[in-house]
Amino acid sequence: MDIEANVREYLAQRHPTDRYTSFDYCFNHFQSHREQGLVSALAEGPAMQLSCLHLGFYLASWGMYRGSTSLLQRSLRQLAPVVEAIADSPEGVWKADADDYSDAVCTELLEFAERLRRAFRERPTDTLVTKVMLGVFGCVPALDQYVIKGSGLRTLNRSSLEWLARFYAANREVIDRNRIATLDFDTGKATRRLYSRAKVIDMVFFVEGAR
Repeated sequence: MDIEANVREYLAQRHPTDRYTSFDYCFNHFQSHREQGLVSALAEGPAMQLSCLHLGFYLASWGMYRGSTSLLQRSLRQLAPVVEAIADSPEGVWKADADDYSDAVCTELLEFAERLRRAFRERPTDTLVTKVMLGVFGCVPALDQYVIKGSGLRTLNRSSLEWLARFYAANREVIDRNRIATLDFDTGKATRRLYSRAKVIDMVFFVEGAR
């Protein structure tokens, strides 16, 4: 597998108005609150609706509002409990990335994933849970059909996180080299905020599985 070729193929479809960039805008929204120490404000007043809009549009762009999905049958308000969980999330989840899936980090990620599951009206799939975790925290790849096919992983659990940690360790240099900056909504230009390592891994396996 050519990691850099896969990243290049993915980024060829990332322009300010293309659907893949919905990740950037969602990630920027939530991460900017974290960087300012305003995580709890994500679910307060008008920010709640904006947070739901960012998360909802990202999920829609990434295929979670189609067919017979439960999200399609509900309004944006259904994401409010999810945003509340995000606003009350532990600092460790915000810091987590593929370079440090220690036993303690794995425990915290899996516990928070279960909390997210309870925040949805109907119990969500691992695909939906990991897409939220990727779009907000950048802490794990999104386990959709292409990433599953490209990586061979099946579900979010301790074994899969440990496997991802080994994959990162074996490819550390090339993954770190491809941590490109997110795009800004207003200008369409690069920000100073980099993609997480888990996001780069997500791109690599998404392209691999889509072939």
